Amino acid sequence: MIQTSKTDSVIAEIHRTRREISERFNGDIDAIAEDAARRLAESGRPVWQPKTANKASD
Repeated sequence: MIQTSKTDSVIAEIHRTRREISERFNGDIDAIAEDAARRLAESGRPVWQPKTANKASD
C-alpha cells in the first residue's frame, strides 16, 4: 500500500487547477494573463510594488 503525503495532494490540486485554467482559455497564455490582471484590478486588493526596479547584473 502506497501512502500519499499531504504535500502530494496539494501538488495534485495545483496541477488540476492549472489544467482547468489552461483548458478554459484554450492554452492561450496571453488570455490567461489578461484575465488574471483584470481579476486583480477588480479585487481592490493592494499589490506590493518595489521602490526600485530590478537591474540586470553584468
